[in-house]
Amino acid sequence: MEQIFDGLGVSGGIGFGIAHIRESGVCEINEYCIPTDHIDDELTRLENALEKSRNQLSKLRQKANQLPPAAAEELGFLLDAHLHMLKGSRLVRGVNQHIRDYKINAEAALQHVLDEISEGFKALDDAYIASRQSDVHQVAARVMRNLCEEPHQPFNDLPDNSVIIAEELTPADTALMNPKTVAGFTTVLGGPESHTAIMARALGLPAVLGAAGVIGAINTGDSVIIDGDAGRVIVNPSDKTRRFYQRRAIENEEKNKRLAYLKDREALTSDGVKVTLKANMELPVEIDNIINNGAEGVGLLRSEFMYMNRDSLPDEHVQYKIFKELLERLDGKPLTVRTLDIGGDKTAKSLIEDFGNSICSPLGMRGIRLSLNRPDILETQYRALLRAGQHGPVKILLPMVTSINDVRQARLFLQQVADKMRKEGMDIPDPLPPLGAMIEVPGAALSADALARVCDFFAIGSNDLTMYTLATDRADEQVAHLFDPLHPAVLRLIQFTTQAALRNNIPVSLCGEMAGNPRFTALLLGLGIRDLSMSASNIPKIKQRILEMAEQSAVQRANIIMDQTDSGRIAMLLDDFSDRGGF
Repeated sequence: MEQIFDGLGVSGGIGFGIAHIRESGVCEINEYCIPTDHIDDELTRLENALEKSRNQLSKLRQKANQLPPAAAEELGFLLDAHLHMLKGSRLVRGVNQHIRDYKINAEAALQHVLDEISEGFKALDDAYIASRQSDVHQVAARVMRNLCEEPHQPFNDLPDNSVIIAEELTPADTALMNPKTVAGFTTVLGGPESHTAIMARALGLPAVLGAAGVIGAINTGDSVIIDGDAGRVIVNPSDKTRRFYQRRAIENEEKNKRLAYLKDREALTSDGVKVTLKANMELPVEIDNIINNGAEGVGLLRSEFMYMNRDSLPDEHVQYKIFKELLERLDGKPLTVRTLDIGGDKTAKSLIEDFGNSICSPLGMRGIRLSLNRPDILETQYRALLRAGQHGPVKILLPMVTSINDVRQARLFLQQVADKMRKEGMDIPDPLPPLGAMIEVPGAALSADALARVCDFFAIGSNDLTMYTLATDRADEQVAHLFDPLHPAVLRLIQFTTQAALRNNIPVSLCGEMAGNPRFTALLLGLGIRDLSMSASNIPKIKQRILEMAEQSAVQRANIIMDQTDSGRIAMLLDDFSDRGGF
């Protein structure tokens, strides 16, 4: 029977395929001794895994409330029981005691206690109670996955047209998907502006996140349609539904073909103002799509992909080779590389040991903070970029800048690395590549005038700027509705940053998701931004929007909008301008 699940459409398109349930694997368990003076550290590691497990179940409990009443009640009871087991139960007490008494690692202690509880269940005469051991196993498996930090499972062995069904997928998980075999994916957890969503858009995979009820309702082998435009998952669709979506898919393909003719046209407004359209890049595999969509360069290469799904840090040669190949493919067009910005929902196993939970926090040790704390990592990136700069124009972008001191330290270190390389007899660009700052923290936006004096360019990251301004976790589907880039405070920070850049005669671009949404194009141009960077697939429709628009009219409408104090009123004024064609 056909079933429909609603969620958040985070990556457009229609995907048809066969369900593949993605169960997070449990790592291989090795038992080893813990020194007496490290016992407290091991107990803390266990508590962190328990807390993460409780948070996951709490999110699922909230999502369960969106299900039909009968299903919500049944699933709610089960999740409540699982939560109870994570709070002082025999399982938790036993693992703590085993770590203390036997001085063994938490994974091994958990397995020992689980075996003991299982034996106790088997000894019971009551078949129903004995069957409840499956709940204990599920809870223990969740804790074990979090202790093991859920090692990534490659998707290499999937059949063609697979649709991934999962409780949650990280950006690193998504990076492993092959668009040639994966038709789309859906998860119970996740928000529209998370990096998982951004990765899906970069790969062109239809995706729906925050779809309550898909786990347990969908079985491997079921026929599934992913509607990434409307945020809908259809399981075992009827013939009528399938025909409807097949027509939708054909219409989307025809629309994309109509836009393809714009590839070689300049993005000029109807009154002759030039706008530069570049591409954001998550993975090197996107380069063909970037070139085919007529991008004028890469405005943001997120370098985190080099650090994901590996146990060691990428060396200078690995990074240089990637940058060199991209520059050669761009054939003279600029490549803007953001230095390492691991943090939040983007994690790297090779760095967690050094920085612990701080590296997983959006407010912790990430961006330029991490790079200045670990100059060996920054030096490796600098050296690779300076070597690559011999093959094409490179720009270096610093993430999470909060003060002029961040930029000054980074610039001084760049000069030191360059001097060292020259002494080694290496050829590097002269002058050195431009060094710019991501403006994604309110403090940086409000200090834009001072930062402009020490930066060669600005790149406004509207995703994080919105998140930090509104204190809204963009990866959390429970508060996704609060993530509003049209909030007056966000717009004023963008305006202030842009004006500071223009006053100081440095280039300014916007590279967040706002750049790729035609709804915002007139407003961004009206605020003075003439350089936009976005997912490559969005370039044709943004170019079409610009060609239809008069820059002077956009400026006038932006001035009206910036006098408003209500985001609803702002949205109405913006949509009215778009409906009238921007004249």
